[in-house]
Amino acid sequence: MRLQELTRPWAAFNYGFLDESAKRELRRRILKAIAVPGYQVPYASREVPMARGWGTGGLQVTLTLLKPTAVVKVIDQGADDSVNACSIRKFFGRVGGVIETQDTQEATIIQSRHRIPEEKLRDDQVLVLQVPDPEPLRTVQSDMSVAREMHGDADYGQLWLVLYEQLVKSGRIMQYTEYPSLVNGRHVISPSPIPRWDVLKLNEADHLTILSAGREKRIYAVPPHTRVEPLVFDDVPYRVEDHQDKTCYRTNVTGFFMNELPQDDGSAKFELSDSHFGVKHMRKSQGETIEIGDTWYKNGKMDQ
Repeated sequence: MRLQELTRPWAAFNYGFLDESAKRELRRRILKAIAVPGYQVPYASREVPMARGWGTGGLQVTLTLLKPTAVVKVIDQGADDSVNACSIRKFFGRVGGVIETQDTQEATIIQSRHRIPEEKLRDDQVLVLQVPDPEPLRTVQSDMSVAREMHGDADYGQLWLVLYEQLVKSGRIMQYTEYPSLVNGRHVISPSPIPRWDVLKLNEADHLTILSAGREKRIYAVPPHTRVEPLVFDDVPYRVEDHQDKTCYRTNVTGFFMNELPQDDGSAKFELSDSHFGVKHMRKSQGETIEIGDTWYKNGKMDQ
C-alpha cells in the first residue's frame, strides 16, 4: 500500500471548519449533556487553529452549532473588543459565513470566557462557556478515577469541608470564581471561571448553557429552567461581589459588575465589565434610540 492511496484529493475545508463526523459526535455528546444536567460527558476534542487552554472547547461547540443564519457574539472577560474575542469572532465569520455582532440582544449564539452578559438571555439563545478545568473535585481529589466515583455516589463531603475551612480561617468563603454549584439536585459542577456574580444567572434561566473544556475533553450543560444552587450553608447565605455602590466612570451606571482600574495616585476607577452593555448606555445618553434588554440584577441585587 502506498501513501497516495491513504490520502484524499485536496478539497476546501468543510463548512464550519470541523468535518461532519466530528460535528455528529459533538452533537450526540451535547444531547447527552442536556439529558443529564451537570454530568461531564467525554468527547474526542479535535485540533483547531488555537492553542489548548485558549478556548478550544467553546470553539468546537460553537462551530458545531453554526449555520449561515446564526448571529454570533464572542466575549473575553466581558469585553467584545479584545484580541482573543475579535479573532474568534472573525474566525466564525470566515468559516461559517455567520453574522457577527457585539449586541447581546441580537446574538443567537454567545461564546464567552469568564463572564455572562448583564442582559438576560432568551430561550432562543445559546450560551457557550469556555472552561479551563471542568472538575470541581480536583482541589480535593487529584485522582480523576476516584473523582468520577465520587460524582457517581454524589459524594461531595470534601467540597463542603473546604468551604467550612475557609469560613473558619477567614470568616467568609473565599471562593471567588468557579464556585461549586449543584445542578438539578444531583451533580456538582464548576461553572467555569465566572465570578460569583454570574453564577445566579444560570439558575432557572430561559437559555441553554453549554460548558466545554477542550484540553480536558469534557462537555456538560445546564438546560433551560434548571435549578443551579451554589453550595452554601443554611446559616451562611451566598454572597456575590458587593458592587452596589460602584459607579462606572464612563457611563455613570451603577449596580452592575465592575472592573477596578487602579490609578497612579493610589485611587481606583470603575467601569462596566460588560463592555457593550456600557457602550449601549453611552449611546443612549447621547440621544440615540438604543434598546437595552432586561437585566438579572437591579441596583446591585439579583432580581427575584
